[in-house]
Amino acid sequence: MSILFSLKNSICYQNSMLRIFHRKHLLLNLNKNLTTQLSQQPLAENQKVVSFDDNVKQRRDEANRSILVQVQSAHSFHELQSYCSSVGTVKKMMHYSTGVEPMHFIIVEFAKASDLQNIYTMSSYIEDTQVVPVQSSYLWFRAATKKLSKNKNKSIHKLNVENGNHILRDNELLQVLNSCADVNEQMVNLHNSTRLNEVGTRLRFLVAKQIEMAISGMFPNSAALPFGSSVNGFGKMGCDLDLVLRLNDESKVITDETRLVYHCKALSGSERSISQRHMEVIGDILQLFLPGCSQVRKILQARVPIIKYYQQLTDVECDLSMSNTSGYHMSDFLYIMGAMDHRVRPLIFTIRRWAATVGLTNSSPGRWITNFSLTLLVIGFLQNLPKPVLPSLNALVKLAGKNDKYITDDGINCTFLRDINVYLATNPIENTDSLKILLLQFFVYYSQFDFSSKAICLNESMAIAKPEHSALYIVNPLERGLNVSKNVSPEELEKFRLEVRNAAWLLESDETKDSNWGIIPLLTAKRILSMNNGNLPRTKLLEVSKLFEDDKDGPVYKNNDVKKQVQNIRKDTKKQLENTLNVNQQKSGR
Repeated sequence: MSILFSLKNSICYQNSMLRIFHRKHLLLNLNKNLTTQLSQQPLAENQKVVSFDDNVKQRRDEANRSILVQVQSAHSFHELQSYCSSVGTVKKMMHYSTGVEPMHFIIVEFAKASDLQNIYTMSSYIEDTQVVPVQSSYLWFRAATKKLSKNKNKSIHKLNVENGNHILRDNELLQVLNSCADVNEQMVNLHNSTRLNEVGTRLRFLVAKQIEMAISGMFPNSAALPFGSSVNGFGKMGCDLDLVLRLNDESKVITDETRLVYHCKALSGSERSISQRHMEVIGDILQLFLPGCSQVRKILQARVPIIKYYQQLTDVECDLSMSNTSGYHMSDFLYIMGAMDHRVRPLIFTIRRWAATVGLTNSSPGRWITNFSLTLLVIGFLQNLPKPVLPSLNALVKLAGKNDKYITDDGINCTFLRDINVYLATNPIENTDSLKILLLQFFVYYSQFDFSSKAICLNESMAIAKPEHSALYIVNPLERGLNVSKNVSPEELEKFRLEVRNAAWLLESDETKDSNWGIIPLLTAKRILSMNNGNLPRTKLLEVSKLFEDDKDGPVYKNNDVKKQVQNIRKDTKKQLENTLNVNQQKSGR
């Protein structure tokens, strides 16, 4: 029986499916939201970078001047704008919808926070004894009646965004990618088309504001701070929201210059038990009082106690904690890495999308590589190039100033330079490789990496000896005693090694520009080998011997180094497949 394999046949199959898209009509059928997303270009190469803290402050300020209003449709913005303009100055209005039977909402941003106070003063509650009368920034705009006459002021304001939470379908994304001039443009447009947009970002800060408002009576200086993908620059549309709740925002701490001091209750019990009790009360507030908060689950026995809930008015899944302040500073570090060079985020978005396509990552927790670990793998690769794109964390620590020093409540040192403009002023990035070259180099780098004895360390910008046995070891940059990829099984790591080799072959061997070119094969090809008992896939098959034959009419390689690397990848993969076949034959012979 001949050996069977799936790779090339799978590509041919996808070619035939994608030919239905005609390049000359690629962008004509996409909705307004696609145009809006593509117009949100990343920072220019020489533009000054806004710090992470300043970016978060700006977003919180926007949320403090905004309300979320449920309306009948996007067309309701004319009346809503006229009504709100009678109270204050409307700055922006952005529409989105959510749900099977769509509920429509408009984010209304005012010019001043005082305008919002006037809105709250003139708003009312529904006349129903079965509801809890909670004041929040979530309202609905009821239809005008004789008692509630229409405001006759002529609206001159425009709706800034319509359908702002639309997520591109796969076929729409393929159209965008097929319309590009080259692989570099494909990767940039993939990033621009799928990253968390303006509406998605604002909604997440409005979710945070809802919690702050709910406890502001007792804790006027509280802060619910988003961290993770929502703010680190690597979030995609529809991503979850991670929040850490601080009852006393450090930026608003009262100094010891005043003689009047609040009486407060002393804490009793261990720090963990106190956090669990506080979280339990917060969970009850979410469940009982806050509109839109549903599916509240208290996971208080975890290493970091969290509350998971769904905010249905904003369509956002949330994880709330009170002790994960190091996560906020980790988000700062990743934000800096992404903002350091304009190629970093498109590269990471492409690799993440590829990993999800071939089954390396999963939305559920388990033994597979997470998006967080994958992001650190990319950063580690960019640090270790002959001409590095990114600096080590230690290089930023050495340049830290007085305002960069942070020690968390549990003693984690999160000190490193926050203003990367200072670093770039004296350490310009010399690497000028294109996105395509960096993508290929990533696949080749990890296809040859010694995972058996080496660990990835972003602090030193080098591979180090494994501190302990684990299939994949990635040192936590802020808590160096932890392995962020400890969950990854040997089988999943082996799958990763096979997939990066296959990806390198696909990317370098594709020189034709039909409907399946550039990074498209990476984002449409299924996994090449099932790791379940080492079995080969049963569908879309091709003889392995043909797959590894030298093709005289094959691609023309740009240089001999790349050619040798691809040839080595083919040889190693062929050898591994032959070993797998021998094992299967031995099993079948028993």
